[in-house]
Parts: sequence; C-alpha cells; structure tokens
Amino acid sequence: MSPVEFTNIRNTLKKSQSSFAALLGISIRSVQAYEQGWREIPSQVARMTLYMLYQKHLGQSAVKPCWEVKKCPRQWWERCPVKEFEAQGPCWFLNGNFCQGNHYTVWDEKMEICKACLVFKNVMK
Repeated sequence: MSPVEFTNIRNTLKKSQSSFAALLGISIRSVQAYEQGWREIPSQVARMTLYMLYQKHLGQSAVKPCWEVKKCPRQWWERCPVKEFEAQGPCWFLNGNFCQGNHYTVWDEKMEICKACLVFKNVMK
C-alpha cells in the first residue's frame, strides 16, 4: 500500500490521523510516517485499513464472490481459502489465497494482483 492510498482511505473514512491511529492500534506518529512515506506500511496495517474501508462500503452494496464475477473455473475456486472457509469478506484479507490459478502467500505480491482485479476495484473505489 502506498502512502497516497493509505491517506486516501483515511480521508474516505473521514478520520483524523489521531482517530485513525486509535482504530488501527498504532501511534499517531506511525500514521504520519506512513503518510509521508518515511516508513513502509506493514502488511497488517494495510490489511486492517482495507478491512475498515470494506466495512464502510459493505452496507452500500452486496459483494458477490470474485469467482462468480470473474467466472473462474471450478478447479480454481474450489482451492480458494475464502470459499473453503466460507469467509465473510473478500479474498484480499487472507494470505495464501488462490487467484487466477496461482497461490499467493506474500501479502505485497498478492496485493499487486488484487489491485488489478475488477472485484477489488469496485469494492474499494
């Protein structure tokens, strides 16, 4: 997650730096450092930030599972942890997901695929 993305999500959620820090369980200095690009945003902070944005949008529209939207072959979505665990949320919250026929276990690598995904873009706009 880039500093600009992080800041945009905080602004979309209409949170001050201090209230956002409290929601994330981090210091206000950390929020400032992430937004200025002085420190890399840890994957757990990025994941929670996306989760809060998802929750904000959840009431606005129902989210279909990505395998339905993307019309993935059955052998792909049967291997997806979101499907396996009947998770209540999109796949980008889980590491080890199976997308486009590949396993992704590293958060940053997986998020590059997610950011290009139509489902992610529609939910996170």
